[in-house]
Amino acid sequence: VGTSVACDDPDMDALKSVAEVGSDSDKDEFLDILRHGAVGPMAHSAYSRNYAFFSKRMAEMTSEWPSYIALFAARILNNVILLPIEAESQDTALRIFSTLNDRGLPLADADIFKSQFYKRFSIEGRKDEFVTRWKALEETANLIFKPTSGTPLDELFTRYMYYRRAKKGIRDTTTKSLRDFYSDSSYEILREDATLDDLESLLVFWKRVDAQEGFSERVARRLFVLNYAPNGMWAYLLSTWFLAKRNTKGELDDKELYDFLCYITGFIYAYSLERPGVNALRGPVYPALIDIVEGRKVDFSAHLFDRETITGRFRSYQFTNQRRFTRSMLVWWAYSDPKQPLMDLDTTLEIEHIYARKRNEVHPLSNRSNLEALGNKAMLEKRVNIRASDYQLSDKRKYYEGYVNDKGVEVSGTAVRELVEIARCGDFAESDIETRTERIITTFVEWLGKLGLLRE
Repeated sequence: VGTSVACDDPDMDALKSVAEVGSDSDKDEFLDILRHGAVGPMAHSAYSRNYAFFSKRMAEMTSEWPSYIALFAARILNNVILLPIEAESQDTALRIFSTLNDRGLPLADADIFKSQFYKRFSIEGRKDEFVTRWKALEETANLIFKPTSGTPLDELFTRYMYYRRAKKGIRDTTTKSLRDFYSDSSYEILREDATLDDLESLLVFWKRVDAQEGFSERVARRLFVLNYAPNGMWAYLLSTWFLAKRNTKGELDDKELYDFLCYITGFIYAYSLERPGVNALRGPVYPALIDIVEGRKVDFSAHLFDRETITGRFRSYQFTNQRRFTRSMLVWWAYSDPKQPLMDLDTTLEIEHIYARKRNEVHPLSNRSNLEALGNKAMLEKRVNIRASDYQLSDKRKYYEGYVNDKGVEVSGTAVRELVEIARCGDFAESDIETRTERIITTFVEWLGKLGLLRE
């Protein structure tokens, strides 16, 4: 019987796997697996899930085919090749990674930026500080941003990019990709001391917007409306405004902010009606971003609207449920009422037909287009809309106002004040649709005039 030799025992403290992405929140679990060969009960990372999967399959194989397990291990040792690849620069390394990982999960832009930050902080002896700060940044961004593409941190870097573009005085409407913008001059922006501070401050601001905290009631109402804007350009304008206008405590002047939000709401909404698509907004918005950082008043006087033209566009526009602008206008209209209560941003709102489609099947409107007219629609909480959708207006009233069900439980109504008032009138006829449509359009156009966005 032989005895084990001490020098053959593995040195578990001398691990060969070192990740330069030092802020990886799951890194400790990965290293723990390497040291102990086991997954802890609280482990949740992809490393742990994958290790647990293969451990289970190996255990099953050992149980079912015990004589083959040694052959399996020998086959791995004899056939698996570890190929080290050295790259002269990070750009080369990224190209190699993209090629090898062509069918895998793409590397997020924020992952590359993280690596650049990590390098700089490591050189300065502040690696642990960076790891802590980045982890907090990542966790908060994941809670706030839900981008349709890219990661939540990519969204934060995008909003910051528009501020830095303005600081550089860039008016070109051709926008670089996020990675190309930050990689300019060997990632010069990411090597600046202020950059990470700015990102943290900007994220705290958007966290307040998301929580609807720290703002006056009137500002919170404007922010709610902008969350339903036809496109996301308002977020870049507001991010730049915050970074340029904040005081040392990260606060903004309430009146200036309120006026600014009203102004960009009116412009973005009207411009989106005339020229749909976010790309069309780049022409007027990019110079406005520069005005903000250089301390000038945002001025869209070169892009004013003609009263008759914009009114005509509203009247001819097809306000279908699928169009984002339909929701935009309905939310704006609801909050044009100063008594409309502020709703939570996480409230799910759907488009409600006041003169219901089911009602139109029984009592058709004389003008079929009135069923989909703006004046026949309102935003309504999903929980209410599901119950109210197929009822006559007289039946809808209890759902709008709230009621006590058969079990004695109080069911809350809608927070949309106008719907309750309409239901209390007793009926909503075709003439009411036409009157309300005209009132919404006229009120919005008059509001543009008050904002100084109409030609005299």
